Amino acid sequence: MASAFDHADLNAALALGRRPARVTASLPWYNRPMRKAFALLLALSSFAFAQSKPKVRAITAFIRIDAAHLDSQIAEAAAFLNAARDEYKASGFEVETIRVVLQPLADYTKGMKHADAVALLHKYGALAAKAGITPNLGAIMLTDDDSRAAVDLAIDVLASEKINGSLIVAADNGIHWKSIREAARLVKAVAAKSPNGGGNLNFATAAMVKPYTPFYPAAWHDGTGKTFAVGLESANIVAEVFAQYHEPGPAETKLAEALTKHLLVAEAAAVRIAASSKWTYAGIDPTPAPLGEVSIARAIESFIGAPFGSGGTMTAASVITRAVQSTPVKQVGYSGLMVPILEDVILAKRWEEKTYNMDSLLAYSAVCAGGLDTIPLPGDISEERLARIMGDVASLAWKWRKPLAARLLPAPGKKPGDRTAFEDGRMANTIVR
Repeated sequence: MASAFDHADLNAALALGRRPARVTASLPWYNRPMRKAFALLLALSSFAFAQSKPKVRAITAFIRIDAAHLDSQIAEAAAFLNAARDEYKASGFEVETIRVVLQPLADYTKGMKHADAVALLHKYGALAAKAGITPNLGAIMLTDDDSRAAVDLAIDVLASEKINGSLIVAADNGIHWKSIREAARLVKAVAAKSPNGGGNLNFATAAMVKPYTPFYPAAWHDGTGKTFAVGLESANIVAEVFAQYHEPGPAETKLAEALTKHLLVAEAAAVRIAASSKWTYAGIDPTPAPLGEVSIARAIESFIGAPFGSGGTMTAASVITRAVQSTPVKQVGYSGLMVPILEDVILAKRWEEKTYNMDSLLAYSAVCAGGLDTIPLPGDISEERLARIMGDVASLAWKWRKPLAARLLPAPGKKPGDRTAFEDGRMANTIVR
C-alpha cells in the first residue's frame, strides 16, 4: 500500500495555482493519521475548484449512412455538430469534442468485399478528420449470431485508423459468450498490428450499455439516426464538493446539488438545439468524467484521506453514483462513475504504486459504472485470459443490470513492471501488471 501524497503530488497541486483554505478537522469515520498526511492537499484543492465549471466532453451525433451518400451524410452531421457546439459555447461551456457514431458495422458494409469495406471506413475516417469530428464505427457485433466478418473488418480498421468501436457482450437477452471470444480475438490482433498496441485505446466491450451513450468507445445505436446525446467532464465538480464535505450523507447531498446546477444548464442548451435542428435529443450522461489533471481519483482521495484503493473508496464510488443518478435530467449512458486508469493522472500513478488492482475495480463496479477501463496488460496475454476478464465484466453487468465496459490494453513486448508506451496525448503511461 502506498503512503500519503509525495512531493510530486504536492508540486502538481501548487502548479495548478491552489492555495490553502480551511480544512475540516474532525472526521471520525476514517483514519485520522492519514487525514493529517493529506491535509495540505485537501486545503489546496478546495480553493482550486471554488469557481469551477465542467466542460462538455462530447456532443455525440448518432446517424445512419450508406456508401453512396457518405460525403453528404458526414457533412450534414458536421454542420449539426458545429451548430450544437456554438450553442454550448454561448451557454458558457467549453466543448472538447464533437463525435459521430454510425449504425452497426454489419449493416452499412453488408454485401461488400472486405477490401471495399476497409476503403469505405478509411474514407469515413478522412472525412471525419477533415471536419474535426471523432468517428465511431458503431457496434461491431450486436448478438452472438452476427458474422465474424465484421470483426475481421474492425481489426484492420482499428489497427490503422483513429476510429472508435465497441462490441456488445451482454444485453437484455443475456451474456453473449461467442461475442466475448470474438472481442478477445480482436484485442489480441489489434495489439499486434497497431503501434505499441495503441489501437485498443479506441475499442471496448460493452455489457448492458444501452444505445446513445455519448462516451467512447462504447457508444452505439441501431436507430433511425439524427439523434444526439451529451456528456460532461465534471470530475472537478466532485473534487470541489469532496474537498469540503467528508461525511457520506452531506457529501452526497451537496454533490447532487452541484451537479444539478450545471446539468440543468447543459440540458437546456440541448433542448434548444433539438428544437432548432429537428434532431432528437436522447439525453445527457451525468457521469463526472475525468481527464488528465481533472482527476476523479484525486477527488476520491480528498474524501477518504488516503490513496485511491484504500478503505472508503467503495463508499466514495457509491456516494458519487447515487448523487449522479439523482440529478433531474434525461439520463443516458453510464450515469455513474468512470475510473479510466490512463485518462486520469492520479489513477495511473496509484496503479503503478499498486494501491488497487482489477479485482478492486470490479468490486467498485458493484456500486458504480467503473468496469475495467484502459487496463495495461502484458503483451503475451492470451486470448483465453482476455476472454475470461471480459466475461467477468459481462457477468457483473448482467447480474446487476448495470452498464459496464472493458477496455483492455495488451502492450506488445512488455512484461509486468515495464512501462507502457502509448502514443496518445489523452493518456498517461504507467506500468504493466
